[in-house]
Amino acid sequence: MSGIGILILAAGASRRLGQPKQLLSYRGKSLIRHVAEVAIASGGEPVGVVLGAYSETIKPHLANLSIHIADNERWSTGMASSIRCGLGEILTISPELDAIVLMVCDQPFVSSDLIRQLISGYQTSNSAIVASEYAGILGVPALFDRTFFPELFQLRADVGAKSIIRRHRSRSLGIPFAEGAIDLDIPQHLDIL
Repeated sequence: MSGIGILILAAGASRRLGQPKQLLSYRGKSLIRHVAEVAIASGGEPVGVVLGAYSETIKPHLANLSIHIADNERWSTGMASSIRCGLGEILTISPELDAIVLMVCDQPFVSSDLIRQLISGYQTSNSAIVASEYAGILGVPALFDRTFFPELFQLRADVGAKSIIRRHRSRSLGIPFAEGAIDLDIPQHLDIL
């Protein structure tokens, strides 16, 4: 599966949650380590993690993993800056990358099998975008062919990759991931852990 990188967006300050969601305990480890291990086990490479708020506190939780950390100093300007920062870092490592899978750190039920399904869907269809399908939408984790890298670099503020998926729905393939609707944004969501 070389040629397909993975980028985990984990730079946010978790303001609505009131604590760093990256460091929530899940299955005996921090959520960020769990998601990073899922990404590594999926077989895509390189794997990058974008950090911002709490960067120095989070880094020890990623020790001894085969990942590349990108520090987004502009994390407070919105998710788009993390996508640009991380994609730039990944392309510096692997300039010939065919595609990138974008993940977020607050979907605890993401699995390496799901990531492999996204990659397989890309390899066996003519779809330039392969996205997780949940709650009536296509969203992340999502794979983007390199032809979309310029659009990813053009994102601004809090406009994320879903805007590109919506714009190019006819070129997108959905992979069922019902649990993708569950993310950890507010304290009430922590009951699932």
